[in-house]
Amino acid sequence: MLTIDGVTVRLGGRAILERASATVPVGARVGLIGRNGAGKSTLMKALIGEIEPDDGEISKPSRAKIGYIAQEAPSGNMTPEEVVLASATERASLLEELETCTDMDRMGDVHERLLAIDAYSAPARAAKILNGLGFDDDMQQRPVDSFSGGWKMRIALGALLFSEPDILLLDEPSNHLDLEATLWLENFLKSYPATLVVISHERDLLNKVVDHILHLQGGQLTLYPGGYDAFEKQRAERAAQLASAKASQDAQRARLQDYVARNSARASTAKQAQSRAKMLAKMQPIAALAEDPSLTFDFPDPAELRSPMITLDHAAVGYGEAPPILKRLNFRIDADDRIALLGRNGNGKTTLARLLASQLVPAEGEVNAPGKLKVGYFTQYQVEELAGEETPLDLMNRAMDGQSAGAVRAQLGRFGFSGPRANQRVDKLSGGERARLALALITRDAPHLLILDEPTNHLDVDAREALIQALNNYTGAVILISHDRHMVELTADRLILVDSGTAREYAGSMEDYIDFILGRNQPKGNAGKGKGQRGGGHSGADLRAAQSDLTKAETAIARLNAEVAQFDKDILALSARSGGQGGSAMQALLTKRARAADSLAEAEQRWLAAGTALEAFEQA
Repeated sequence: MLTIDGVTVRLGGRAILERASATVPVGARVGLIGRNGAGKSTLMKALIGEIEPDDGEISKPSRAKIGYIAQEAPSGNMTPEEVVLASATERASLLEELETCTDMDRMGDVHERLLAIDAYSAPARAAKILNGLGFDDDMQQRPVDSFSGGWKMRIALGALLFSEPDILLLDEPSNHLDLEATLWLENFLKSYPATLVVISHERDLLNKVVDHILHLQGGQLTLYPGGYDAFEKQRAERAAQLASAKASQDAQRARLQDYVARNSARASTAKQAQSRAKMLAKMQPIAALAEDPSLTFDFPDPAELRSPMITLDHAAVGYGEAPPILKRLNFRIDADDRIALLGRNGNGKTTLARLLASQLVPAEGEVNAPGKLKVGYFTQYQVEELAGEETPLDLMNRAMDGQSAGAVRAQLGRFGFSGPRANQRVDKLSGGERARLALALITRDAPHLLILDEPTNHLDVDAREALIQALNNYTGAVILISHDRHMVELTADRLILVDSGTAREYAGSMEDYIDFILGRNQPKGNAGKGKGQRGGGHSGADLRAAQSDLTKAETAIARLNAEVAQFDKDILALSARSGGQGGSAMQALLTKRARAADSLAEAEQRWLAAGTALEAFEQA
């Protein structure tokens, strides 16, 4: 059993954990969650003994082996396979002893122990883990120093999983993984036989892997049974209870204050007033639910641009004189597309994104786009390269050179950097805040197309939900590269598979693709097999186009229905406040509602047309 008893940890004079307590049962799989900067990684470091608590105690089973990934990635000339095998320290020690041992009795004992720990099957188990994390046979035999930092962290993760600790601690393990490796890791952790504590903002992983949620908020820990959805329901219930209790307390406080004010000066009621004043002083205020500015995303809508926005005609792309990474690219991007790029890391998703962002030129064929097309391209490198000594206001002023101070402040405000937050140094911002700042910078000129390459790596679960909502409200096109399938499923209505040196339309759903990765079935119909060119004139392409149009129309209908419903609420609220005389504000709302209703009718027509087309294909 892992026990956290009244633990306080102060860093830089600030209490990160304050009398935090929780008990993790043996064999539990726990998701440790909390807002960015809440102290999750600090708690992990306290659990492994890297940080000594200022107060309180952390108790662990005396002989329990605790596993945690070190901050430094592995390096040197060892291969990934050798690094992983070396993590089984007892096996390595016994094999080394066996090489020099001359005592026959001791040799027998060593062989017996090697059999007991299943040492001889270790290379096969190591290879299986590395393969699941994306290393093919050739990659497993390359020197570690030939890999990038992200792949080195995969090696470190593989070594940790292979070592099979009694208490496995993972801090955002999917950050360096693609969707395929994330799915493998999820399945691995589902069957992990010992205690697991994982920091994660992956909603699907938290729902499918963990059986408890440990919530860190305000320096305190609360353990909830179940996965993330169960936690969210319980949290909503507690929030409602808190709001009700606060409203009741505020009413009681107001009554007591009124009584004290009216009766303190009267001799006959002075004692009663004094008693109520003491009651007021002892009353512990119930804190209101704080509004978190890290949940603010608001993409400016672009000017209208006709479709197609971009067309690729037999295009190929690569780097320098080397052979192209991707060839035979034939598809188009429309002004209202919501596209997710699928495929393993290294297959060329980022290369394709850079081609579409005009950072690379085609080595063959053509990429056609109107001259006035504006593209906002987000990458993790932009987050990491933000100048630490500058402030959001400094960076935005330079990026929007020549525009008014009001326009600069307005763009920062869209992403939660209002007032003094705009003047914080970047190196004092959390990872999530820096990601929001990078998004604010790339969207400053209202781009027609957003290309987002792993935008969620620094965002907590609530911030990811806010980003999903903002993307669904954005009227431009979106191309998304993400291992967060919850985000992909809620934002993308068109899938493009980047694989085997090309990119093509994937006609199946995200669920089909996940099943295919996990080997549960093959893609349905022509999923992932077609040329991916819209309007190509053959039935496979037409079928895929109709399926895509149907999904896009369904997404649009859901979004527009929500918009119309919100306009109705706003109109009713304004009418109630103004006594039915809303003036120009009311007229503006009515106009917007009419436009949304017209767009809804058009989306419903497109849905009917696409459905009719699909029925014709099924009957053909």
